[in-house]
Amino acid sequence: MAALRGYSVEPNLKEKLNDDLKQAMRGGDTVRRSVIRQVLAAIQKVEGDRRATLAKAALSKQPRVAGSGEPELSGADIAAIATQSSLSEGDILGVISKEARQREESILAFKQGNRPDLVAKEEAEMAILQEYLPQQMTRDEIVAEAKKIIEAAGAKGPSDKGKVMPKIIAALKGKADGREINEVVTELLKG
Repeated sequence: MAALRGYSVEPNLKEKLNDDLKQAMRGGDTVRRSVIRQVLAAIQKVEGDRRATLAKAALSKQPRVAGSGEPELSGADIAAIATQSSLSEGDILGVISKEARQREESILAFKQGNRPDLVAKEEAEMAILQEYLPQQMTRDEIVAEAKKIIEAAGAKGPSDKGKVMPKIIAALKGKADGREINEVVTELLKG
């Protein structure tokens, strides 16, 4: 990638996806191209939804403009909304994880429907998505991390689950499946 005064600059995940899309297009890799396009479209949708929500909230706080009766956003408001709607690396990993979960569900359904052709297609797409996800944590690693967060939060029982789940989900985003995290936290808080 680009170098800056002798240091190599690691591209962020969105840039890597765009670079890999260009490579897939040049190389004629239609499966990779399709999967990356789907991920980028999902990312754009989430960002667009955030922008719309932020714009609506900002407009509700603006005074009405004389003549038109409609409030308007300033350039600073628009710039702030654009910055706030941009997804973090963790959010992008969440989008990719969601895409991977959809492939897993499709694979199961196609296996039950005896469609090996579609199973193979979904598995190929899943392999591409896995390249962008960090190594998934083992159950023991999830338990260890959950215990630390539960202890730090001072959680004692099932009623404290709402207090610790957001912290654990944020800490393990993209590294562990949410359902498995939920199971572990439920078990640990039962005592």
